[in-house]
Amino acid sequence: MWKDITQTLDDAIAHWPEDTPFTYERTVSKEQSGSVNIGRIETSTHIGTHIDAPFHFDDAGATVEQLDINRYIGTATVIEVPAEGTITLESLEIFPLKGTILLIKTKHHTDRTVFPDRIPVLEKRAVEHLALHDIKLFGIDVASVDTIDSKTLDIHHLLYERDIMIIENTVLDDIEPGYYDFIAMPLKIRGGDGSPVRAALRFTGGFENE
Repeated sequence: MWKDITQTLDDAIAHWPEDTPFTYERTVSKEQSGSVNIGRIETSTHIGTHIDAPFHFDDAGATVEQLDINRYIGTATVIEVPAEGTITLESLEIFPLKGTILLIKTKHHTDRTVFPDRIPVLEKRAVEHLALHDIKLFGIDVASVDTIDSKTLDIHHLLYERDIMIIENTVLDDIEPGYYDFIAMPLKIRGGDGSPVRAALRFTGGFENE
């Protein structure tokens, strides 16, 4: 059975300060049209569960429609690393990684209506560990892979330099550590710097079988 790990988009969802909040409104009702309801959304490309295209932080980077969709489908390892500040190499290397996708459950911030003022992030040695294990997509259950106030986005850049794509704000509250089939497809936005996704996992096995 597939489990949805996507934040629900509604008017209460938190958004980056000074970014575009999510809104949905029904602009045409079935009563008005005689046949259908029609809605309109306005949102940031980095709302809720979303991927970052390299163009988000690098003017020369690929935009959303240029990304290989195979990066967002495959075998994922889910691990739980409760963290307040830095996610260290030592906290990662105890887990046997399988597949090209790693999702980290930090349980740091679970109120999706409030934007956090601080979040845990990978240390640089941990990024190198992911690259050595051929991880191609890194996901986390908080709003960014860098600190909230970062202007240099060092971890974004380091992941990109190691050919690792990024997915943020996954919902892993009820997901147990282990191995999963994974899918999270971005919208095909020409020139896009990011995209909301519908992400899902299907359990295939636990660490105890390794």
